[in-house]
Amino acid sequence: MGLLAANGVLADAYVWTDEDGVVHYSDRPHPGAEVVDLGESTPRRRAPVSQSAASQPDADDSDDPQQGPFRYESLAVASPDAEETLWNIEGVLIVSLALSPTLKPGHQVRVYFDGNPQMVSGTRFRLTEVYRGAHNLQAEVLDQTGELMIRSQPSRFYVQQNTVRFR
Repeated sequence: MGLLAANGVLADAYVWTDEDGVVHYSDRPHPGAEVVDLGESTPRRRAPVSQSAASQPDADDSDDPQQGPFRYESLAVASPDAEETLWNIEGVLIVSLALSPTLKPGHQVRVYFDGNPQMVSGTRFRLTEVYRGAHNLQAEVLDQTGELMIRSQPSRFYVQQNTVRFR
């Protein structure tokens, strides 16, 4: 009886892949997610959750002559927040960028950390040797030929480090 009752309370599950290629599962709908049928031993995906996500072009679609060349709508530093003070990060900073639409295959992200350019992998990455003080961060996306597609606004953040005094 317990198994029959449990089968009746199974809710829908949703699956989607983020811009970094990570697959996510949830019991709550997410834009672009597909419903997973939990009644079978192997999950089978059904129709997408929302039509608005289905109407957006995939990241690997080529330029459509009727719509013009591919363009990114927005790029911003999502984390750390502008003017945020970070404490005791031990020199390691995790950065997240908000890019819409998602990064197209073949495109690259270049970040300027305190004015020094460096190529990074994707829209979530780690910077090292980030020590106490004020820092500036800006990102840009380059196409396959190295041409600038979009650039974020500069973002300033601060790092504080507790000190231990020895007597």
